[in-house]
Amino acid sequence: MTEPTKVDALLVGGGIMSATLGTLLMNLDPSLNIMMVEQLDQVALESSDGWNNAGTGHAGYCELNYTPQNADGGVSIDRALGINASFELSLQLWSSLVEQQALPAPGTFINATPHMSFVWGEKDTAFLRQRHQRLSAHHLFQDMEYSEDAAVLREWMPLVMQQRDDGQAVAATRVGYGTDVDFGALTRSLVKALQQHPDFELLLQHTVKHLEQHKNGRWQVSIQDKNTGSSKTIDAGFVFLGAGGGALPLLQKSGIPEGKGYGGFPVSGQWLVCSNPDIVKQHHAKVYGKAPLGAPPMSVPHLDTRIINGQPALLFGPYAGFTTKFLKQGSFSDLIASVRPDNLKPMLSAGLHNMDLTRYLIGEVFQSHHERVDALRNFFPAAKDEEWTLAAAGQRVQIIKRCGEKGGKLEFGTEIVAAQDGSLAALLGASPGASTSVPAMLSVIERCFKDRIASSNWQSKMKALVPSYGESLVTNADLLKTVRSRTLKTLGLIPG
Repeated sequence: MTEPTKVDALLVGGGIMSATLGTLLMNLDPSLNIMMVEQLDQVALESSDGWNNAGTGHAGYCELNYTPQNADGGVSIDRALGINASFELSLQLWSSLVEQQALPAPGTFINATPHMSFVWGEKDTAFLRQRHQRLSAHHLFQDMEYSEDAAVLREWMPLVMQQRDDGQAVAATRVGYGTDVDFGALTRSLVKALQQHPDFELLLQHTVKHLEQHKNGRWQVSIQDKNTGSSKTIDAGFVFLGAGGGALPLLQKSGIPEGKGYGGFPVSGQWLVCSNPDIVKQHHAKVYGKAPLGAPPMSVPHLDTRIINGQPALLFGPYAGFTTKFLKQGSFSDLIASVRPDNLKPMLSAGLHNMDLTRYLIGEVFQSHHERVDALRNFFPAAKDEEWTLAAAGQRVQIIKRCGEKGGKLEFGTEIVAAQDGSLAALLGASPGASTSVPAMLSVIERCFKDRIASSNWQSKMKALVPSYGESLVTNADLLKTVRSRTLKTLGLIPG
């Protein structure tokens, strides 16, 4: 019998999460033996691919769902503050890697793209005005601009203001150093840098068939080569399940008690893509509006400048849909196969209490092309049906978990599920997803490498990679000023 291949860490899934975790671990301890397993023939083809996510560096600047209106009419900004501070951690790591030349020129994966919120009507204008007042009073958002002046808005977003009724109340906010991130390009660059290390191995077109933890605490992971059908065993001290929608079935295979009761609700997406290059050139911003009633967070509508694989694009959407697949290249049996005795009640309960969402998704699926372009015309009144084509976006699996009050609830964020002994961790969920790859993977390290991250050696290395690590950018305005000045310059997000 062939001896198992022994590794310190096994990363399942070749996306931005695994690439980020591998990068952090290799920087903290270059002697670690790390293996990455991906079932497709390239990394970053699922959720991390440029066409499969929003490309927005989610910082809370433009996403109105991060600042909900309270019952008393006030606007809550706590979530936006947390998301903004989290994205700053990502910017810091990428800046460090650019300075080390472990990442290529930043323009290959990140570009300055103004982040704007746009609303119309008296009620939503009043909401946006109050939102700006609250956010701009905080140092994280002090550079946010606000205007209800049509002339100013025409400068900010000419397509949005074309052929718009002059009598309509409109308002927008703008942050000039918002970002567009090609997470596919970023992931490929991170993995390419990892491959320069002699103790890193990437296995493409391999699937995980079985996971079992032995008494010594190590995991025996059976993987199969999709081309030859041959199998081998990986003996791993730590396993990370970062396979996007495929993480839930793998977590279930692991059998850890912490994974019991979790289910998944798959949501697909589509974009309208502009086929007229002259129109593409006229828009340079990410303009987010308010989501339709009942829509999931990943369906917040936006007219979106993108740079994907080095090429400019203009997208609108995403339009949500429903499929039983957990991955874009998954199986229609994924949802049924994920049902277990321990998650059946939470899944049924979540389904019962989210019928409005189900009806919304069904309605999205059956829209005509003209109806989809009609939704676009709220943002770009002059849009013509024939200048926009439909393209498939990514697949997401929202979390369903146990809830004492209702039996089960649907979650729209991301969540790390880790074994008590720290030997295995899985990332579940969706929005804000890739933008939080760095804080999410820092959390994995803190939970699964407790003793090592507490050492002065790892602490000093982490501070070198992420200078604000261990401190709060929400409360420390001076620290934010220092780190933001560096990242904006290093990543080319401001002139000079």
